[in-house]
Amino acid sequence: MFCFPGGMELNAADFCRLAADLTAEYGVAARDHARCVIGLLEREGDAERAGFWCVLSVFIDDVALKRLDPEGSIVLH
Repeated sequence: MFCFPGGMELNAADFCRLAADLTAEYGVAARDHARCVIGLLEREGDAERAGFWCVLSVFIDDVALKRLDPEGSIVLH
C-alpha cells in the first residue's frame, strides 16, 4: 500500500491498472518517462514522490514485458 499525504492510498491492483493504462497509451515511452521523473525528483530531494514513480515503473516494466497480466490476480512476494 502506498499512502499519499492527505490519506489517499494505492494498492498493488491500483498500480497495475495505472501501469496497464499508461503502457497501452504510450508503450515503452511510459517506462522511459517514469525513469526520467524518478531521477528528477531524486535530484530535487523529493524521495516520497520518487518512490511512487519507482513503484509505478516496476509495474510498467512488468506489464510491458507481459510478466504481469492486469486482468489477473496480483501476487506480491
